[in-house]
Order: sequence, then structure tokens, then C-alpha cells
Amino acid sequence: MRAFALGLIFSALAVPCLAQTILKSEPLVLAPYEIAFVQDASCGTGKVLKVTGAIRGLNRKKVCVTLASEQASLVSATP
Repeated sequence: MRAFALGLIFSALAVPCLAQTILKSEPLVLAPYEIAFVQDASCGTGKVLKVTGAIRGLNRKKVCVTLASEQASLVSATP
């Protein structure tokens, strides 16, 4: 019974890691070294903006990257 419960907990934690979430707007607050993917007009077709949070006093790192369609899901960001 313990093994079954442990397996259930592990699978519940592992499933959200399979897909990257793509936001519609850049988040105002982003922890240092946290990564957010943003659907932005500044990047070309088929690319998304990868925003990496920085420590206080430094600018965020922003790079246009391509993601496979099966790796990403489009959601709305809450301000």
C-alpha cells in the first residue's frame, strides 16, 4: 500500500514537469534564475522569448528560442 501511495505522489509531481508553460505576457515578479517562456511579438514566427530572472540590481536575460509544439502549452498570465 505504501508503494502504491508513493508511486501516486511521485507521478503527480512528475507530470507537470513534462510540458513548458508559455505565458502571454512577461511576469512582473520572477525569482532569480527562474525561467519563464513568453509568446512575444519581438521574436520571429515559431519562437518564444525565454526570460531568466536575475538577482537584485541586474537585468533579466532575454533570448528568443524555439520550442517543439509537444513541449509547450499556451496559458494566460495573471498580473
